[in-house]
Amino acid sequence: MTQSTDAPERRTQAERTAGTQAKLLNAAIECLVELGFAKTSTQEIARRAGVSRGAQLHHFPTKEALVTAAVAHLVDRRLEEILATNPDPERGVEVLIEGFSGPLFYAALELWVAARTDPALHEAMVPLERRISEAIMGGATAIMGSRMSAESIELSVELARGLAVSALFRTPEADVELRNRLLPAWEAKVLEW
Repeated sequence: MTQSTDAPERRTQAERTAGTQAKLLNAAIECLVELGFAKTSTQEIARRAGVSRGAQLHHFPTKEALVTAAVAHLVDRRLEEILATNPDPERGVEVLIEGFSGPLFYAALELWVAARTDPALHEAMVPLERRISEAIMGGATAIMGSRMSAESIELSVELARGLAVSALFRTPEADVELRNRLLPAWEAKVLEW
């Protein structure tokens, strides 16, 4: 019987670290979306990620560090996905509105609301919110570029965020109807500036 000399490739320490962090970040987003911030615990995140509590603490020593890193990770990934589709500038406002949906939006919303009364989370959220705002503005500018002024893009971001929050209380059909009614007027106004 011949022994194979092909040993499986060992991952580097950096690859193992990145893998563990990715598991923790994905589990944190999952918990925020499913459980909300108040019911999300680092123990539950570690359990879902399939890593030890010690490994979780090594990479992210606090709940605030873990959840804000998770949202930052998702922001980067979502922006890459949107820009990779090479969106049509004529659909820029629609693409922006679509960006305020799904797990990223719901996880960030959980953190925004909780940060209002949680000083440690609020402190951790300030740089994250700055980073999110820069990413959104950068992505919106890349999509809409010369079609809109910086003020029009910023206004569109704020309106998209507000529309996304109020959509939590509408049926999907009512949300589509409202968007179909408001988007043309919104685009016409911001493109005038």
